[in-house]
Amino acid sequence: MSCNLLVILGPTASGKTRLGIAAAQALGGEIISADSRQVFRGMDIGTGKDLAEYGEIPRHLIDIRDAGGEFSVFDFQEEFCSAYHDIRERGRLPVLIGGTGLYLDCVLRNYRLLRVPENPALRAALAPLNMEQLAVRLKALKPAQHNTTDLTDRDRMLRAIEIAEGELAAGEAHVALPELKPLVFGLHWERQTLRRRITERLRQRLDEGLIDEVRGLLNRGVDHRTLEHYGLEYRMVSCHLRGELNRNDMFQKLNSAIHQFAKRQDTWFRRMERQGIAIHWLEGSADPLQALLRIHRNA
Repeated sequence: MSCNLLVILGPTASGKTRLGIAAAQALGGEIISADSRQVFRGMDIGTGKDLAEYGEIPRHLIDIRDAGGEFSVFDFQEEFCSAYHDIRERGRLPVLIGGTGLYLDCVLRNYRLLRVPENPALRAALAPLNMEQLAVRLKALKPAQHNTTDLTDRDRMLRAIEIAEGELAAGEAHVALPELKPLVFGLHWERQTLRRRITERLRQRLDEGLIDEVRGLLNRGVDHRTLEHYGLEYRMVSCHLRGELNRNDMFQKLNSAIHQFAKRQDTWFRRMERQGIAIHWLEGSADPLQALLRIHRNA
């Protein structure tokens, strides 16, 4: 197999970015981020962009949108295709890095997605329904829910129904993904080691100014409700800034939540394997770069 896409996945704090940059340097590659939040400007510390580590390696899908907006799976798929073709046209190897399982899945399993505009008539019809009724309608349209948060927030549930209805009406219209021959690698750590890495990184992010970063987003007009949807760090720090959590309680709750999130990431990756995605697991505590390069040479 002649690989035309290198993929590096793993749970939070596993060292994906560092390995991906090293692989790109060795193989003449460029990075495409598969992180649902790194697309937003001004969200650097909480998303772990680690921009200083890239050096001269070009990066894509980072800092392409203003914070405060949304970035859907369709948006990612569309932007990925654009970045992929750009990199390949210049004879370089795309290196996709991330831990957002849905984004990785939509590329590797070729989700058939399309852009769906808002539908005022549909929203008016849905307005009288309660959350339970909306959930029944959404599950009837899409029995297998990729994103369970769509079932806990009314606005997200309305949008999910809108998208599902739009996809049903549009039929086969979708983003045309390139013909991919991916080589997929996953970083693995012993559980206690990963837990320690997560806790250490959280302390580092707080020391580097995570709270000030969230305060800056609020000052620029990003409201607390939006921060709720931008992941654990932004949600918990937002609660702290509203006076709902003191700093110590925020740290403890956030640390525990990130550990749970890492477990869910691992569950998603294992499900990808069961669904036919071959993942070469590399031991983070060994020399993952050399193992990756060896497998790449023999692929």
